[in-house]
Formats: sequence, structure tokens, C-alpha cells
Amino acid sequence: MSTAWLDPVTIDILLDRTETWAIVGLSGDPYRTAYSIAQELQQHGKRIVPIHPDAAAQGKEVLGEKVYATLADAAAAVGKIDVVDVFRRSEAAGQFADEAVAIGAGGVWFQMGVVDEAAFARTTAAGVPMVMDTCPSKIWWERQRAQA
Repeated sequence: MSTAWLDPVTIDILLDRTETWAIVGLSGDPYRTAYSIAQELQQHGKRIVPIHPDAAAQGKEVLGEKVYATLADAAAAVGKIDVVDVFRRSEAAGQFADEAVAIGAGGVWFQMGVVDEAAFARTTAAGVPMVMDTCPSKIWWERQRAQA
């Protein structure tokens, strides 16, 4: 198994040179990992755009941001999405990488434990950088530890 999806340069670019992150699977449940990671992204100056069909149908806001049913809806409303961060199981995550490419997202991030090598190949072949099987929080923690 390759680890090309853990390229440190790609990780640094997505973490350090982006502003708007669409969070697929962010429903507003504070006990879910997507919620705490979205909060941390905000703490690092990122704008989050929640993507969750059920929460959108209920007209919810999450962490002060409107929830959208789809990535296409979000892109139409907010404009450029720099990173699509996917909180879905590996078998369902690939479709969101394809949607990210379709909306012109600047990058795709699959969280820890989420790996879809075919989606990685399609996404990077389309010229969109992608990271899989890691978490922004983990990277920021490792950076902080290295500075100490």
C-alpha cells in the first residue's frame, strides 16, 4: 500500500494556504468527531461549510454556519471551496472526492481511517491534491510538539 496520500508538502499546503473547508458529515452533534475538528479548523482561522442533507433539511446552522445538503449547493452559495474534508466511511467517501473535483475544490481530505485508493488516483489525476488517513488536529499537534 502506498502512502502518497500522506505527502507532507500536500498536507502543509492544505493546512496553511487554504481558507474555506467544506465538512462532509457535519451535522451539529457535538459528540461526533466532525464537530470537534470543525471547531479546531475555526480556531485555526478556517471558514467551515457544513455539508449534511438531514441537517440542511431542518434549516440548521452548525458552529455559526449554514448547513448545505450537497457540495454543489454549498459551492453555489459560498463560492470557492478550498478543501473538502470528508467524514464518511471508506466505502462511501469516494463519491465526495468526485464531487469535490466537479465543483472545482482546491483539495480533498479524508479523515483518519478513511482510505480509498481509487478515489485518490481519480482525484490527483484530475489535478486536485488529496490527503487521506490523517487528521488536521493530529498534524497541528505534531507541529506543536516538534516546536517544544
